Amino acid sequence: MRNRVLSELRAARAFVDRNLNLSKRYWKWELVFLVYTIANSVTIGFIGRGVESITGTSINTEYYVLYMLLGSILWGYLSILFEIISETVSWERWEETIEYTFMAPVHRATHLLSVCGYAIIYGILRSSIILIVLSFFFKLNMGSANFSSALYVLVIASLSFIGLGMCAAILPLVSPEKGMQVVSIFQSLLLMFSGVYYEITILPQWMQWVARFSPATYALRGMRASILHGAGWSEVWVFIAPLLIFGAIMIPSGILLFIRMERWAKQKGVLKRSG
Repeated sequence: MRNRVLSELRAARAFVDRNLNLSKRYWKWELVFLVYTIANSVTIGFIGRGVESITGTSINTEYYVLYMLLGSILWGYLSILFEIISETVSWERWEETIEYTFMAPVHRATHLLSVCGYAIIYGILRSSIILIVLSFFFKLNMGSANFSSALYVLVIASLSFIGLGMCAAILPLVSPEKGMQVVSIFQSLLLMFSGVYYEITILPQWMQWVARFSPATYALRGMRASILHGAGWSEVWVFIAPLLIFGAIMIPSGILLFIRMERWAKQKGVLKRSG
């Protein structure tokens, strides 16, 4: 048993190292996407700053800019988690290592959770760089922020999106031709329903109902309550509880579904097919 655990831990480290090496190999693309994300966040911040002059109404511009930037930064972090995990199969096909990986004597949960671990590390580093750059463009007053509860929300939200990414990773597995396109569509729908740049209360009633089933909705509300209003742990629990439920359901469900669909893909011969 001990040898088995050590073997899985070594395999987990190997998967993390491999993903790190892939990022180093394609560092130019990583840089391009980072610059794009920074430019998008800066644009969102300027939109927030320009609302007062456009509408002619007096608003708390500093508050609104921070509101918009928090949505942009958190969505960028959560979406990169979602993308890295959901693109696991596509990267394997691109690198032509999918047969080696899926035939290796490593439990699939170890494989998926290792990718999740790398995604969290990468997402935190990337979001930190974005936040540093944004601080040069905007005066971010976070004197009343409760960073401990914000970190609490971020950790639990990461678990929820990890489970969501595992479920999404099934799509490229069963549909090599169109799986990733469907993942992108699903991500866009999450962006629309979750209130990244606005409160979901402005949405039509049926969209508000759908938004209740998005973990991003609760992550954004919890983060904004912590940073903008200094909410403590007990106050953000109303957002944490749904995120815990999402994570508890989606992570084991994602692993089990992935294993089942992996067997199906092997039987149907679509594991390596690229089009």
